[in-house]
Amino acid sequence: MAEYRMPAEWSEHEGCLMAWPTREELWGSVLDEAKEEYANVARAIAAFEPVTMVAPPGHGDEARARCGDSATGATGTTGATGTTEATGATGITVIELPLDDSWFRDSAPLFVLDADGNRAGVDFRFNAWGGKHHPFDADDRVSALLLEHLGVDRIASDMILEGGAITVDGEGTLITTEQCLLHPNRNPGLSRDEIEAELTSRLGVTKVIWLPYGGLLDTETDGHVDGSCAFAAPGKVVVSLPSDPDHPDYARMRANRAVLEAVTDARGRRLEIVDVPQTAFADLAEGEVEVSYLNYYVANSGVVVPVAGLPQDEDALAVIASAYPGRKVVGVRTPVIAFGGGGVHCITQQIPVVRSSPNTAG
Repeated sequence: MAEYRMPAEWSEHEGCLMAWPTREELWGSVLDEAKEEYANVARAIAAFEPVTMVAPPGHGDEARARCGDSATGATGTTGATGTTEATGATGITVIELPLDDSWFRDSAPLFVLDADGNRAGVDFRFNAWGGKHHPFDADDRVSALLLEHLGVDRIASDMILEGGAITVDGEGTLITTEQCLLHPNRNPGLSRDEIEAELTSRLGVTKVIWLPYGGLLDTETDGHVDGSCAFAAPGKVVVSLPSDPDHPDYARMRANRAVLEAVTDARGRRLEIVDVPQTAFADLAEGEVEVSYLNYYVANSGVVVPVAGLPQDEDALAVIASAYPGRKVVGVRTPVIAFGGGGVHCITQQIPVVRSSPNTAG
């Protein structure tokens, strides 16, 4: 079997996968607003790279209408898995596959490349963040269906893992949180060493850095790393570091930073750390929600960042832009997606190009 490695998110993408929000029990009265925010995110990413939006059977036309996919009168075709698709001028394609909901960072495959740049998809198990939502069987199966649709080889893993729980540098280093990966609602039969071994085997990493914490308020995912820390380049990370001493993560994120200051990556480098001190809490009718600036998506030549529509948004965007020189940084208001439990990163999954170096920072 070829040796595969998961490329970093800043590597060149063939496109981006997203899924249409569907779970009425989760979204409730804001479902319509959630769909509008998803469409806005899709259009922002489509300015940089093609987007494939997966909708449940019977919901494709709605997704096309909102995202702009069929507005140009594109015609539909039927793919290998019986899915209907149409491609419009916006760079957004809608296909239909069974779904439970719309968090593709966690339920879609994690793509890996071998030394020649050939692509495969790792299909980890998915249990709706420890059984927090039911049913989740369609989301557990959608990764395999997507790989079949895309014609990409599937690598199966019996371990439960969500993509939002990890960040990689493409050069052998992975960062995660103990709060999430060691939670007993994921893989109670696996030890820390066994989890590391599976990450090494499936994603090609050689060093795992364990941060103690994700966000305290992130009860939905049990502390995914993508709200706290992200690799921006080999040897460089962006971290959440709330400046307000009353923020619930003030001390927790400083404990994470202390770990990052003390470690080296898989190549023996000390990490350059870029702090994001800004935080944002948005008011919705359903209550106050935190919009995580760290939950951004790195696209081809761009970065799409969740924002709250508050004055501190601009300062946060400037900090993130400093970590990604040469990329256009775009903010998209996503308070309703935050209400659902995530941000831009949570609802996206990159597809790396084939036969391209996974380690080219940009």
